[in-house]
Amino acid sequence: MKPPRGLFDLAVIGGGSAGIAAAVTAARTGARTLLIDRHGFTGGMGTASLVHTFCGLYLLRTEPGAVIANPGFASEIAGLMIHATGVGPLRMGRVDVLPQHPVDFVRIADELIAAEPSLELRLHSEVSGVSRKDEHWEIQLCGRAGIDRVDARKLIDSSGDAVVAGLLGGGSVMSESPRLQRPAYVFGVHSAASMSEESRLHTAGLIVEGIRGGHIPADALGISFRASGRAGEIFGSIDLAGSDGVSIFNPLDTACLTDLEVRGRRIATQVLRWLCARSESWQDAYISHWPVRAGIRESRRWIGEYTLTGTDVLAGKRFDDEIALATWPMEFREDAKGPKLRYPKGNRPTGIPVRCLRPLGIHDLWVAGRCISADHEAQASIRVMGTCFATGEAAGRAAVG
Repeated sequence: MKPPRGLFDLAVIGGGSAGIAAAVTAARTGARTLLIDRHGFTGGMGTASLVHTFCGLYLLRTEPGAVIANPGFASEIAGLMIHATGVGPLRMGRVDVLPQHPVDFVRIADELIAAEPSLELRLHSEVSGVSRKDEHWEIQLCGRAGIDRVDARKLIDSSGDAVVAGLLGGGSVMSESPRLQRPAYVFGVHSAASMSEESRLHTAGLIVEGIRGGHIPADALGISFRASGRAGEIFGSIDLAGSDGVSIFNPLDTACLTDLEVRGRRIATQVLRWLCARSESWQDAYISHWPVRAGIRESRRWIGEYTLTGTDVLAGKRFDDEIALATWPMEFREDAKGPKLRYPKGNRPTGIPVRCLRPLGIHDLWVAGRCISADHEAQASIRVMGTCFATGEAAGRAAVG
């Protein structure tokens, strides 16, 4: 039987950090590659959700100086971002992170994608169906014009939500709601307020005062502010609890996601109004932009040929078939009270075996990013963008290898 007309060698579903890495890596081999994303730009958490640091790029070290954990695409992105912002890695407690600006990330991703003649980008496209036809995948895309169909020999799910598993009807798992990592709501603020340590403590005190007085909701307790690196621009970040304040959270449910978006905007607005009224340094501040969507940290995950575990991460376990290193501590945000970090013994990196990228029992399908095969504890480490660049690159290379 003849292959369908316009058959792609590879289709990548989801244009976040893992999807960009997978698609560009595959296209650089000459493979005809399609990258699909539901938004108007790629970058995922780092653009649509305004997450403004690349975590997991560097090895855990007690010595000064950041060392790239996964040379390759992750290192390339880091270099491009440092050139764009003029800001290098920063030590935050026991970890090194790279500040990044979402606007620069969009441009960098656009340029990387445009540079590959065998890579086609399809934005504003939601995948609504996936099926296996003979020796290729048939992918159904939904857009404002209606339903379209594309075909590809191989497929990578870098959707973050293991969307292909949902469409195929199995092969995935998701933690129960009380344990799921809470989403981040990040927003932009225009303000001349200082982000000095003294100013941060003063702002934190005002927020506690506002909560105790009933002027702002208790959900605002963990809010933080950080300078973006651009004059007069600050990012505010809130960890959102479930709609009952504790447990009700489903990252796949549109009603739940709607509540998150509305509540995130409401909390941010109330906090900024309070600060403007109570602090001279905040009095001229205003919210300058909202995220396209709240930042989902954990969702549905694939069941692969191997499931990376929290025990593996704490031990710094290594594998003969590892394709990347996970170096971020397990960062638990199971409530809205801030992160709880667990570090591996001796700051050891953890190998990610290629088997975590291969769904159990399904041929010509690979996964990358936060939905690879990992348990709840290990996912708290591997979900960060620095690691997602590395698993995306590995999936792209393996899929066309």
